[in-house]
Amino acid sequence: MTDVIIIGAGVVGAAIARELSRKDRSVLVLEKNSDVCEGTSKANSGIVHGGYDAMPGTKKAFFNVKGSLMMEELSKTLDFPYKRNGSLVLLPDGADEETLDALFQRGLKNGVKGLEIIDRDRLHELEPNVNDSVRKALYVPTGALVCPFLLTIALAENAAVNGVEFRFDTEVTDIRKEDGAFRVFAGGEEYSSRYVINAAGVYADVIHNMVCPQKIAIRPVRGQYCLFDRTVGSVIKHTLFSLPTAMGKGVLVTPTVHGNLMAGPTAEAVDDREATNTTAVGLETVLQKGSLSVNSLPGRKVITSFAGLRAREKGGDFIIGEDRNVPGFIDVSGIESPGLSAAPAIGVHVAGLVNELDQRPDRKDFAETRKGTPSMANADEKTRQRLIKENPAFANVICRCELVTEGEIIDAIKRPLGARTLDGVKRRVRAGMGRCQAGFCSPKVAQILSRELGISEEEITKSGKGSEILKGIAKHDI
Repeated sequence: MTDVIIIGAGVVGAAIARELSRKDRSVLVLEKNSDVCEGTSKANSGIVHGGYDAMPGTKKAFFNVKGSLMMEELSKTLDFPYKRNGSLVLLPDGADEETLDALFQRGLKNGVKGLEIIDRDRLHELEPNVNDSVRKALYVPTGALVCPFLLTIALAENAAVNGVEFRFDTEVTDIRKEDGAFRVFAGGEEYSSRYVINAAGVYADVIHNMVCPQKIAIRPVRGQYCLFDRTVGSVIKHTLFSLPTAMGKGVLVTPTVHGNLMAGPTAEAVDDREATNTTAVGLETVLQKGSLSVNSLPGRKVITSFAGLRAREKGGDFIIGEDRNVPGFIDVSGIESPGLSAAPAIGVHVAGLVNELDQRPDRKDFAETRKGTPSMANADEKTRQRLIKENPAFANVICRCELVTEGEIIDAIKRPLGARTLDGVKRRVRAGMGRCQAGFCSPKVAQILSRELGISEEEITKSGKGSEILKGIAKHDI
């Protein structure tokens, strides 16, 4: 029997897994997809929100502010990119100034530090390319950027090093509680555990309702984004928000931690929990609304678009805690924005709940830190030469757009919870993230995956079962 089963390997599930691994207990993570970070966590803006938006007294407000304050130190401990760039909530001509003032007061009540309402002159000093129609802004200096992929991967890798077991392609189909323990049916197998933690994103209500008599309901909300080429990544420095609405924080325009520019998301309630397709109307909306924040938003520089789903629970707040009717079942549900920002704090809190229910000694060999894959694109010349001397594969460039080498790809495959798919490599080392969007490097990445995993190229997938990229050999050499 496993001590704890976590359902879901997104950023929240990974954060919980890492914190639970500090104690001497067995932890198993079940994920229906082929890798970590393949659900909500993979498709968001990568913003570390300051915490001014959520209503005071809510779980969203508490965990957002606490998690945001933890993120910079965590980035040093687990070696993922973080940049504090600050945020601006823009007030255009004709908009209601009371809404901006209300956000300012809300942020103060939530404990956000350094908030200011600034005038047009100060705003244009900070952001010369902000739209000329904007007359005031709420300045949030604690806003920051992370890479959502690398944050999630870092948490999961560190958890795995500390003994957490991950099983992928393992969808939970039923949960029963019998004789004080949980029977979890997933991927055609049965698992048993003392505790279950539900971190299943847009499927969290499905998981909850399998075992809990008091039902919850989650409605997926689709957000579409446009990603721009690095050549326009410096158009702005801060994250620019429009005034929020009942559906969310509105369309933002932001630099990314990797130097691109990004605009989005839309907010569209959908019924399909896998509806991550983009639409012409949605992307047009992103560009049109984004242009209200930035003068001359460079639409011709868009290199790709994507969509993600937010897990909106009808009550509007995070659901975090042990179910009153099913002891040992802990919900971490309805984790929409600012879930990424809140994840480190949620991880600590949920691990604390388990520790109260099941006291265990600390692991004496807990590995606190983690080192990420070396990046030749970001390394100085001395580091590059050292890496090449240690392994000549670091001199073989595979992805020219992002300057990703064979050595980096091999490391991404061989490290804990290593890449098994093209998207897995892409998320770990950015091969295929550039202007050509994997148009040139995919065949070579597939060859490296085939070689390092010891499987045929026909078995290589983009993102798990059903996404094979080769169907066979069309022509044999004679």
